Amino acid sequence: MTKLVLIEFEEFKAFAGNLIQEEIRKALYPNGQFDTPKQEPFLTRVQMAKELDVSLVTLHQWQKDGLPYHRLHRRIYFIKSEVLEYMHSNQKKKKKG
Repeated sequence: MTKLVLIEFEEFKAFAGNLIQEEIRKALYPNGQFDTPKQEPFLTRVQMAKELDVSLVTLHQWQKDGLPYHRLHRRIYFIKSEVLEYMHSNQKKKKKG
């Protein structure tokens, strides 16, 4: 017999979000080893652009220039600490040269 369970929309949204993030992690890191110590959430292009306060066009150009990102099928995701680390190390290189 099948049971019908009613949950609030926000609870469902949180559950679905967590489930999707776990599937993304499994796809990106099939051996179960995550590069992120705290297992940071993956950010979409829009979220990352908002975090950095830049346009999507600028973010795309930075990706071409080497900004680290992860691709899952046709979608692109970022890990904030990787991006900030890259930007910090890239800034030092530009100042030296």
